Amino acid sequence: MALHLPHRPGCLVALLACAAAQAGAPAPAGTTAQAGTAAELIAGVFTPARAAPDFSLRASDGGTLRLAHYRGKVVLLAFGYTSCHEVCPVTLSLLAQARRKLGASAADVQVVYVTVDPERDDAARMHQFLALFDRSFIGGTGEQAELAAVRKAYGISLTRHETAEGYVLAHSSFVYLIDRRGLLRALMPFGHGVDDFVHDLKLLLAQ
Repeated sequence: MALHLPHRPGCLVALLACAAAQAGAPAPAGTTAQAGTAAELIAGVFTPARAAPDFSLRASDGGTLRLAHYRGKVVLLAFGYTSCHEVCPVTLSLLAQARRKLGASAADVQVVYVTVDPERDDAARMHQFLALFDRSFIGGTGEQAELAAVRKAYGISLTRHETAEGYVLAHSSFVYLIDRRGLLRALMPFGHGVDDFVHDLKLLLAQ
């Protein structure tokens, strides 16, 4: 499966490399970044599209989190943790703003946020954290092994750094776009603005 990145100012290839470097992470497993491919979507496009790997985790609303629950909606899948003070809040704020800009269409967009820090992120903590951005956001947590399997399926890299206060986690910071059929369609690197998300969401919602 190839990841085709459209040629445009601020080249997505550079942004993908930048996002990966910031998180100490490679591009998603099984993907190849290619610039210059014409595409309607601003995000890097997966060609051919394939079924997004599903999972079963504890949801921040107290239930079970599965991507299949959101079939018929466009899903924005991101990874992070509640103790992150830099990239994660920026990403969640952008996604919340994008939903607001979509107006009534936002009802067909679901943000799913999977923690990389189950040691601190239980369902209740994730619920409280995500509600600061948008009460519709759903978080997922679970056992270390469960979350490691999900990260592997999506090519998410994770590195733990010990600090005087405890530890911080460096992780891949892109957002996956999954269409109404549950197909993995595109990947938006960190650094894109609200309008880029709105643009791509409108295209996927219209399909």
